[in-house]
Amino acid sequence: MPTVTTAPPSGTKARGKARKPAKARRQTKATRAKAARTRATHQTEAALRQTQTASRDTAEVVGDYAERAVLIPVGAALIARDRVVSTVSNTISSYSSPSKAQAQLRRFERRGVTARKRLEREVRKARVRFERELRQRRREIEKSVTDLEARREAVAKNGTELATRVQERIQSLV
Repeated sequence: MPTVTTAPPSGTKARGKARKPAKARRQTKATRAKAARTRATHQTEAALRQTQTASRDTAEVVGDYAERAVLIPVGAALIARDRVVSTVSNTISSYSSPSKAQAQLRRFERRGVTARKRLEREVRKARVRFERELRQRRREIEKSVTDLEARREAVAKNGTELATRVQERIQSLV
């Protein structure tokens, strides 16, 4: 007689939850599929927003650079124009009347005199410094020459005395 086995059939879990009915399983699959579609839609929309933001930011950056490329030379030209206008205005105001022109010429003359005096002073200082160094070197050389002459005379004197002693010694031997 066949015996009844108590082991669970193969392919099923021995422990765990009881299986849901087929209708519940279908709803779960449908819910998961809908959730996946919703998730994909949201991810696509987020990616689209990021792309739009990035392209808008890039366009703004390019626009900023283009604007700077135009504004920098314009600003530099305006500053140069302002400087030229102020220089010309100052020059015109300085020489607008004979008395102002005379005053300006006197200023130039005083400035030239001051520069000439400063140059003469510097040249004089340089000449004095050079002459002082020259005198110091001359003194050092003269001192060296005097010392050398004294040593030469001492050597000559010693040589003469030595020669005299050698002659005396030779005569005493002969």
